[in-house]
This record gives sequence, structure tokens and C-alpha cells, in this order.
Amino acid sequence: MSTEPRMLKESFTRLESRSDKAMSYFYGRLFAAEPRLRALFPIALDTQRERFFHALTRIVWSQDNPEDLASHLARLGRDHRRYGVTAEHYAAVEDALLATLRLFARDMWSPRAEKAWTDAYRSAAATMIEAAERDAAAAPPWWAAEVVEHDRRADDLAVLTLSPERPLPFAPGQYVTVQTSRWPRVWRPYSIANAPRSDGRLRLHVRARPGGWVSGALVRATGTGDTLLLGPATGTMTLGPDSRRDLLLVAGGTGLAPVKALAEQAVAAGRRRDVRLLVGARTERDLYDLADLRLLESAYPWVRVLPVLSDEPDFRGLRGTPADVLADLDGWDGGWDDRDAYIAGPVPMVRRTVAELQRLGMPLERVHHDLLKAEE
Repeated sequence: MSTEPRMLKESFTRLESRSDKAMSYFYGRLFAAEPRLRALFPIALDTQRERFFHALTRIVWSQDNPEDLASHLARLGRDHRRYGVTAEHYAAVEDALLATLRLFARDMWSPRAEKAWTDAYRSAAATMIEAAERDAAAAPPWWAAEVVEHDRRADDLAVLTLSPERPLPFAPGQYVTVQTSRWPRVWRPYSIANAPRSDGRLRLHVRARPGGWVSGALVRATGTGDTLLLGPATGTMTLGPDSRRDLLLVAGGTGLAPVKALAEQAVAAGRRRDVRLLVGARTERDLYDLADLRLLESAYPWVRVLPVLSDEPDFRGLRGTPADVLADLDGWDGGWDDRDAYIAGPVPMVRRTVAELQRLGMPLERVHHDLLKAEE
């Protein structure tokens, strides 16, 4: 490891041990120096502090992987457009970050450490600014979208159909960030639950989380005619353009949204690919979209929808979790090395399913998921 990355990591450990205090100091310093920047951030900063520290951690610990770092920074730069961040704001962040490091890493701070951090930050900022400028030439920072249907499927769950004011390009399996007028400057990611349609509309499956500002507002305080803001579509859990392999789609909870979009894409492509869609839930009442899935299944005989219930002992179908039933998929003969798997849902479910598929012999390069996306 070269001296500079090691110096960044060693000094950063001083912030890691006191991250809450360090981030409070950072934002206090930033807003004292540039009060106008406060308007770019949510009223409550708790989540913002955590996200900034997480981003900073990834930047520091990715110094030895320049390709991964550049890709991550480019995405951050594009994402920052929706907050109104511009190139001139980066200098104020640099000053506040260096002041924070001087204080919290003072026992090992030196001119050389300051130069290492300055160089690293300016390189990262340049990558983010360049990505944002490229993106600005091709797409707006957000789309206004009208809620044309709000279908309350349960007390804590709704399916929203949205009509963006202009075409919003996306690939099945991707997600958009959403802002509601009730919580300005607070964005949360939600997967798109359909393949692209001729009318440009898209659907979101939203479950209200305990204490979830945006999710609660979308489920309980949003109605037909309301306007939401949508960020650009992102995410890598998309179908390979040239693959003709059969598909295993696994969903838990509202993780159904992206895999349902993938199923729609697969059948619309005209290739008769065998599609197995495992839908994990606790009880039959939690199968909130089963009627629509059965319509898809009846229209395309090579699609099979398989509910898997964990908390209903009398259920006559598959019981347990998706990982529990993979080895016994009825009627799917042959090995696992010639199929593609796409998995979405709660993190523990995704991890267990990935591990089981690996045990069964499916190559990991054919197992796709998006654990970086965490819905509120």
C-alpha cells in the first residue's frame, strides 16, 4: 500500500471512533462558513450525517480500487444534482472536512497528511463535478410526476401509478429516488414495478416503514392528483441484453417490484425463456400483488409464480423462505449453471438466497441483486 492511501485510512480511523461528533462538527463548520448551504439539506440532519459518513468511508477505503472509486464518485456526482449542488459548493465542503480532520485526527496530523487529504478530496470532487456536468447535458436533475392512481393494498402498503411530465428513461430492475412535498429535500429510493410502457407511466410498491417520513407520506398522505419529484433511474440489477438463459426471480416484500418488471421485460422480448418467480411472504394476506401476477402467469404459460409462505403452517403451497425451497423447485430439471437469478427484498433474505444458490452450483456472476439500495 502506498503512503498516501495508508495515511488517509489511518487518520480516518480517528473519525470512525467518534463519527457522530465528527459529523456534527463538520456540518456546524460548513453552515457557519456558508449559511446559504443549509437550504440544500433536510430539516433533520441525522440521516444526512450517516449518509455523508458512509460515502466518506467508501471513498477512503476504495483508494486501492481506482475503477470502483471512480464509478462510485460519478454516481454521487450525478445524484447530487437533485439537491441543487453545484461546482462552487465543493470548496466549502473541503474547508469543513479538513477542519474536522485537523481536530479529530490531531494526534497524527501533519502537513503531509493535509496534502494527502487535499489531493484526494480535490480528485474526488473533480470526478463528481465532471459526471454531474455530463449528466446535465443529457437529462434534468428530476422529473415532476402526477399520481394518477393510488391503490391502498394494506394499511401500510400502497401501489402508486405515476405519470412523469416528460419521458423518464429506465431499464426494468432499476429504481428512482422520490421526494414528496411533505418532506422537501428528503429523497428515498423505490424500485420501478413495471417494464417501460408506451404511455410512459410507472408504478411503485411502497410499504410504510416505522418512523419512515417519505414512505409514510406516500402510503397514507398521498392521493390521486398529487405531484411527486423523481430522480433519474439508476441501479444495475438489469437483464443481460444477450442472455437467453432461463430466469429465476426471487422477491421478498416490496422487493417484488423490480423482479416483476424483469418478468414483464422477459415476456415482452419475444424469447420463450422459462421464468420462475418465487414470492416470499409471511402469510397469504401479504401476497399483495398475487392477482396481477396470476394474470401474467395465465397469459404466458412459460411463467410460473410460486408463493412461499413462512408463517402459515396450513398453507398448501411452498412453506419456509425462498432459500429453503430452492433445492426442490418442482419441474425444473437440470443444473443451476445455465440460469440467471435476480433477487430483491430484505437484506437477510437476499444474502441467504445468494448463499443457497452458490451452494447449489449457480455461478455468482449469474446471481444479480442490488443490496446498495435501502428503501425507507
